[in-house]
Amino acid sequence: MKKQELIHLHGLLSEVRTRFETKTDSESDFSSYDEQKTRPTSIHHSKNDHRNAVLTIADDLTANMMKTESKTVAPHAD
Repeated sequence: MKKQELIHLHGLLSEVRTRFETKTDSESDFSSYDEQKTRPTSIHHSKNDHRNAVLTIADDLTANMMKTESKTVAPHAD
């Protein structure tokens, strides 16, 4: 993936985080992501920095969404 694409994905995931926090009433924990210095607007940071930030925010989003789920849905193919 190119650096520009990672920056774009980083921005999209940041927007998902913002919407998730406004739509849920539960306490969200994004401390792992917040500790990082790379933000979507940090275009001077390296490609690897954005890759790590994308993986971290995705992990934090997944963990927070799993906390808010009331029941597990079994995976199935159509």
